[in-house]
Amino acid sequence: MAGIRASDSASKVMTGLGELGALALRVLLPGLSAGSLDRVYAELYREGLAGACLFGLQQASPAGVASWTTQLLDANAAAVVAIDEEGGDVTRLHAREGSPVLGAAALGAIDDPVVTSRAAATLSRELVELRIGLVLGPVADIQTNPLNPVIGTRSFGADPVLVSRHVSAWISGASSEGLACCAKHFPGHGDTSEDSHTALPISEVPAELLAQRELRPFRSAVRAEVAAVMTAHIVVPSLDPAHPATFSRVSMDRLRSDLGFRGAIITDALDMIGASGTSGIDVAAVRALAAGADLLCLGPGTSADSIRHLQAQIVSAVRAGQLAEQRLAE
Repeated sequence: MAGIRASDSASKVMTGLGELGALALRVLLPGLSAGSLDRVYAELYREGLAGACLFGLQQASPAGVASWTTQLLDANAAAVVAIDEEGGDVTRLHAREGSPVLGAAALGAIDDPVVTSRAAATLSRELVELRIGLVLGPVADIQTNPLNPVIGTRSFGADPVLVSRHVSAWISGASSEGLACCAKHFPGHGDTSEDSHTALPISEVPAELLAQRELRPFRSAVRAEVAAVMTAHIVVPSLDPAHPATFSRVSMDRLRSDLGFRGAIITDALDMIGASGTSGIDVAAVRALAAGADLLCLGPGTSADSIRHLQAQIVSAVRAGQLAEQRLAE
């Protein structure tokens, strides 16, 4: 990037991996805790590492978070600083005392889009003040399976029409404060009975119902000009019986072609069992990129050595013909 000079050691890495190495860094979104940005990670950001997803903020003050994001953005002004901050049960900034913003289930029960929009705007103002640019929400999943262990109150409800209008309202409220949103988890994690953190769930929803129900809130999100969509580590046999959505070109094409989405496709965290339990994160990373993902969420506690390893693995995949250089460049 203009105005950012790599250190001598960074230059050596770039010499070894070339432009492919720079492109590989620009698709990686590690999970980090706010604190002092160490020298090794600062160097990665100067080289163009895509950004960070904030975790582990229980002991961090707002001033501490703001200081950390400033350090990161000073190293790479184009970096994406993201956070899982849905309100209600899912909060990083207020893990000790609880979120001051209602969660999706409560907002769906009230069923007033104005209230939902204002809640998202309130949350967004706080994030923008901390120089966080992307919120991993809203949840666009429809809570149709009472045995679902992972979505639950994170969903606005079981009615696709209700969920759709609140997804739109949430995006509108957040965007009004300058925050980008990422709707999740495409193509819909609501009708599953397992948690993709610990297993590979299967959604047996028929193709026609998928189009009418699961995909409806994502269509609303696209119409609301959502900046990003997150994939789910689930298999939907009616869509693609062979691949989880995160690794499915069919699923990505559905999002791009049928729903008309032109923003960034972000994976759910690749350290989850549903993504990498049988293959490892490096294999999962290449598969996701080849399928059409743009940004790889890596889960909390990602070390700098892990970033270097993934960078090298992505470059090797391109050189071996497993991943098209044009796809990486996209």
